[in-house]
Amino acid sequence: MRVLTLNAFSHHRDWPARCRVLAAGLRDLSPDVVAFQEVFASDGYDQVREVLGSGYHVFHQRGRDEDGGGASIASRWPLEVVREADVQFDKRLYKSGWIGSLAVVEIGVPEPIGPLLLAHHKPTWQSGAELEREQQAVASARIVEELLAGADRHVVLAGDFDATPDSGSIRFLTGRQSLDGLSVYYQDAWAAIHGDAPGHTFTPDNRLRSARWRPRPGRRIDYVMVRCGDHGATLDITSCDVVLDQPVDGVWASDHFGVVADLEQAPASNGPP
Repeated sequence: MRVLTLNAFSHHRDWPARCRVLAAGLRDLSPDVVAFQEVFASDGYDQVREVLGSGYHVFHQRGRDEDGGGASIASRWPLEVVREADVQFDKRLYKSGWIGSLAVVEIGVPEPIGPLLLAHHKPTWQSGAELEREQQAVASARIVEELLAGADRHVVLAGDFDATPDSGSIRFLTGRQSLDGLSVYYQDAWAAIHGDAPGHTFTPDNRLRSARWRPRPGRRIDYVMVRCGDHGATLDITSCDVVLDQPVDGVWASDHFGVVADLEQAPASNGPP
C-alpha cells in the first residue's frame, strides 16, 4: 500500500504548467491513497481528478473556502467517511473552515492489510501558534482513540502538520511526550527509514515558496505516520521518500514537496490478528 501526502498549492503560480508536472509525477508515483491539501472542488471542477485521472474514489472534506479550496482524500479502493471534526480552538487564527480540521475515513484495502482508518489532520499554520497545534493534535488523537474504542485496527495519519519534528505537537503524536493527560504513539514513516535526516518538505530551495517565508530555513512539516500497538507500528514501513522535489523544465509541482510511504502487513505481534 502506497500512501502520499501533498499540499498542492491550489492554483497559484502558473497552474497549467504545474498541473502537467504534478499529473505526470503522480502517474509515476502511482499512490494508492493520497491526502491532499490546498485543492479545489466546486460545481463542475475537481482539481484532484484533474491531476489523478480516473481510477480513484475521491472525498472532498467540508469547510472549504469561498473558492472551493480545501482538503481532499483519494483512494484506489472504496472509502467511507467515519468522522469529520472542527478542531479550531482560537478562532482568531482562522479565515477558512478547512484549516484546523480532521477527517477520518475507512478505506477498503484488500487483504492481507484489510480495511483501515486514514486520519487526515490539518492544523493551523501560523508560526507562533504551536499551542493551537498541540491542542489540535490532542483533539484529533482523542477522536481516533474514541473511534477505535479499544479495537485492534490499522490507522494511518497523514497531512501537512505545519510543525517540525522537535515541536510539541509532533513530539506528542510520535510518543515522546504526553499532552492534556493523553499519550499516543504514531510511527513517523520518514524517521523510521531515514532517522534524523532533514527530509525538508518546505524549503527555500523550492522557488515557489513565498518570499514571506524566506528568512526561515527548510523544514520538515509534511508527514505519513502509522499508529503503533504495544510493540510498534501495526504496519511495516518499508520505504519513505520526499517526492516531487525537483523542477521539471524549470517548473515546480508545488510549493511543498510530497511525502510517500510504502506500507505492508506487519507481524501479528504488532498488528491486528
